[in-house]
Amino acid sequence: MDLVGACRAFVSVSEYGGFTDGAAAAGMSQSVASRRIAALEERFGAQLFERTSRRPVLTPFGRDMLASAVQLVHAADVLLAEAEAVKHQPWRLAVPATCSAAALARLVATARGHGVRLDLRPAGPSRRKELLHAHQVRAALLAVPAQEASWAVPLGLAGARDGGARRIHVETLRLGRASTGPARRIWIQPEDDVPHIRDPLTRLRDAAGLRPGQVLAAPDLTGAAAEVLCSEDLLLCSRAQADELALVWLPIGELTPRRGYALTVAADGDPLPMADRLGEAIARCLSAEDPGRDGEREET
Repeated sequence: MDLVGACRAFVSVSEYGGFTDGAAAAGMSQSVASRRIAALEERFGAQLFERTSRRPVLTPFGRDMLASAVQLVHAADVLLAEAEAVKHQPWRLAVPATCSAAALARLVATARGHGVRLDLRPAGPSRRKELLHAHQVRAALLAVPAQEASWAVPLGLAGARDGGARRIHVETLRLGRASTGPARRIWIQPEDDVPHIRDPLTRLRDAAGLRPGQVLAAPDLTGAAAEVLCSEDLLLCSRAQADELALVWLPIGELTPRRGYALTVAADGDPLPMADRLGEAIARCLSAEDPGRDGEREET
């Protein structure tokens, strides 16, 4: 027996003083309301209404049960309303702060087409992890090594001027004994200041004979880009970022660092449903590419 439905019929008929009006108010036919109330009376083992008059009249038992039935119907309505609100609650997702506003807007719009409302929280790598662990977001695109990633973004070096080369070798930044100008520096932005990107670049710096200060972690992307725009310095970034900053992007000759991202859901949730629906949109937002494409180009 549908206890809530039966109680809803009982409450509505008692409130409207008739089966016809009460059933209509409860959103059911008169026959359905009559059957549900009869089933409820059978379950209770006592009548709720006197049926000797033209209008249903509560029995003493019915009057005693009415308040509890009203509470049950109200609680059911509250539960249904909360369930509906939860279904339409936005997915709060922590995303890289490097994603452009246009890319994020396209991701949100695509998600709506799949019936998902996103509430995005742009943040750096460590902050995204903190937001996830503190349950301030439902999911996060966490920075992981490329071999563990669902999406990979090849990185290269970008500068303010086009030297005509197809790629850049870090060893060419080494200062010779007769050099008089300032050493060219490589700036690592916060998104890439993670061990699986920073450490290989640092080892390459040492192997190429560069000075320690020639590879630096910047406190923010804006400051790093400004240094590059007014000097011969270089920014470690993706091709999409270089285009956005009007910089000339080149792959690195000695290695191809990659940002790796994995969608992680709070409280050990399953990321697959979200990844299946929005995987391509997330890839576009991150500007994820074929990781080997740039590194396989022939040098000229």
